[in-house]
Order: sequence, then structure tokens, then C-alpha cells
Amino acid sequence: MGTVEEESSLAAFLRTVTVGDVLTGTVAEITRSGTTVLLDAFAGAPVGVIGPLDLSWGSFGSSAANILEVGGRVSAEVIAVDLPERQVRLSRSATENPPLWAYLKSLRPGQRLSGTVAAIERSGVFVDLDDGPDHPVFPGVGFITMPELSWRRFEVVSVGERVTCEFLVFDTHNGEARLSLRATQPDPFEQFARRAHVGQIRHGPVTKVVPFGVFVRVTDGVEGLIHLSELAATTVEASGDAVQIGDEVAVIIIEIDLQRRRLTLSRRSSGKNH
Repeated sequence: MGTVEEESSLAAFLRTVTVGDVLTGTVAEITRSGTTVLLDAFAGAPVGVIGPLDLSWGSFGSSAANILEVGGRVSAEVIAVDLPERQVRLSRSATENPPLWAYLKSLRPGQRLSGTVAAIERSGVFVDLDDGPDHPVFPGVGFITMPELSWRRFEVVSVGERVTCEFLVFDTHNGEARLSLRATQPDPFEQFARRAHVGQIRHGPVTKVVPFGVFVRVTDGVEGLIHLSELAATTVEASGDAVQIGDEVAVIIIEIDLQRRRLTLSRRSSGKNH
């Protein structure tokens, strides 16, 4: 912007803006990285910015040039005030479906939500929430990413199944409630950590072989790592030289990190590494 007065004026304006405000303005420039907006409330510079993912819920994959035009009018909701970058981050999507946006903003982390599995995709599971409005694009307002389905690796759900999940966060880009099904289930690692102790010998199959070691399932839902240096009494060059996936092995617990949910194992001290 340049002058001290201009900078001061912008700083004063940014202090008046809060998340949730709906601002209007004129499209100043359209680029691949975003659309800048000259806001009616601040004519000094186009400090409003609409990111590519915040243009429209119904136009995924479309460029901004197909939705907006320079000189056109736009209304959008403030999703962040970026003081270091001197920008107001805006979402045009928020103004397209006020009831849906209002519902999603009303949710709180940890809140339990129930619904029906509406669709299953590679990236996750869509849930049609009982008390949620319809989504203009997706099969459901709720979405569970694959890691949040279960503590166990191969837990599955089916279309039409009833689920109760924990709300994690409002995804403003997709206009959906990110959910966790596993948060409503007992953590098998915590249960294991209460019973197990360092020095205990366990048995289980090798589930994965990686360059730095192998993973062994010591109980349902819990796997531990045997580092390459702990695979055998003698030095091995590669993990596959000592064991293969599916091998049943005896291991000794050498560390239980409950905070990071990490279990460290050894075969060198188990007395059964052949």
C-alpha cells in the first residue's frame, strides 16, 4: 500500500472485521491462486481474498473465471482475518446456503451426532445426519475420513448403516461436518497399555515389513515396531532377511508411549529370535 497513513488505515479496518461477518465488494482480480475483492467497507486496496476452494460448493473443479468476473459484485462471509498478510479471507460458499452454514457453525467439537451412512468413497464415508440439512453437492453433510473410521485398520461400514460419531471440525471448504467414528469407541492401545508392561513377552504376526524394521500385531488393534537393530541377535542388512509378513514371532516390550500411541518391541531380548 505504501504510506504510513494507508497502512494505519488498513490496520484499523482489519481490527473491525470479525469471523462470521458478511461483506460485499467488487471483484478486482482473478488468478489461479485466488480472487481479490475491493470491499465496500475499505476502498483503499483489494484486501478481500476468496480462495479457489471457497468459491462455490456446487462448482468443484471450476475456475474462478467461470464463476466470477472482474468488476462483478460479490457477497462473502469472513472466515479469517490474516493480519500478517493484511488480508480478509472470504468464503463465497458460505452465502450460497445459509441454513447449512448456520447448522455447521452451531456444532461444537466433541458433540455426538447420529445419522445414516449415505455413500462410501476411497477418501471416506458420507453420513446423512439426522438433524442436519441436505448438502447441495454431497450425499451427506457429515464426512468421516478413513483414519477416523476405527482404531483398527480394516473396520468397515455399509451404506444404510446407522452410526453415532463425534464432531471434529467444520470443513469450510467442502461445507461439511468432519466426524470421527473411532472417537466413540474404546481405544485398544489405552486398554493394552493398562495391562502390559515393559519387559513383558508377547506373541503375534508380522503385519508389515519396512526398511527400518517390521510391525507386529500384539493384540487386536495394537501393533508395535521392531526396529531393524532389534530384529535379531546378529546384524541383519534388511528387515526381510529376518522375517516375512505373516510370520509368528515372540517379542519383548521395550517401550510403551501412551501419549504418542507407540509401542516399541525387540526380538533380540525375547530369547526366541530364530
